[in-house]
Amino acid sequence: MRAVQTLCLGSLATNCYLVYTGEKQVIAADIGGDAGKLLRFLEERKLTLSKILLTHGHWDHIGAVAEVQRATGAEVYIHEQDAEMLSDTTLNLASWIDPFCDCLAVTDYHTVKDGDVIEDGDAAFTVMHTSGHTKGSVCYICEDIILAGDTLFRLSRGRTDFPGGSDAEMLESFRKLKNLSGDYRVFPGHNEATTLEFERKNNPVMRGIL
Repeated sequence: MRAVQTLCLGSLATNCYLVYTGEKQVIAADIGGDAGKLLRFLEERKLTLSKILLTHGHWDHIGAVAEVQRATGAEVYIHEQDAEMLSDTTLNLASWIDPFCDCLAVTDYHTVKDGDVIEDGDAAFTVMHTSGHTKGSVCYICEDIILAGDTLFRLSRGRTDFPGGSDAEMLESFRKLKNLSGDYRVFPGHNEATTLEFERKNNPVMRGIL
């Protein structure tokens, strides 16, 4: 089973996941803040951060990306429909959530779309476009892992009342996740991890989808 390390970062307690793709190599999914905490973790364990996979462009998921990228040289990936949020504090909600935050723009990045595969070390991450929370929200799927961002939470779902959100698109994204074959470990953007099978049986939104 591939190892996943969770760090809770930033003022909104966003989960940053480090997925091991080699003996001393990791990718990070979402870095919402506390760059120093993450960088110290990497240094203490002598880990190389090669890629940063962003599930969407909200400030609480990208707040420390620029600083970490500058320190590590890691490549950044985001869905093409959320790319503008990397440099616009209105679009990424930073100016709304915290008008005094120091949200540095990310200008060096790669865009992805549904079905793309990002390879790193001995791992491959498939992009599943799961709009609803934002237009460019995605899940990254690697073996039995789903990095779900703010799409699927334990017994819940992501908000759809922010600009770019859509109830209809969120339900369609839930349908795509529910119809995946087999079980997965699900790592959401906030709160505790879960499994896809548990959500199929217990999540009220997922249970209501035919």
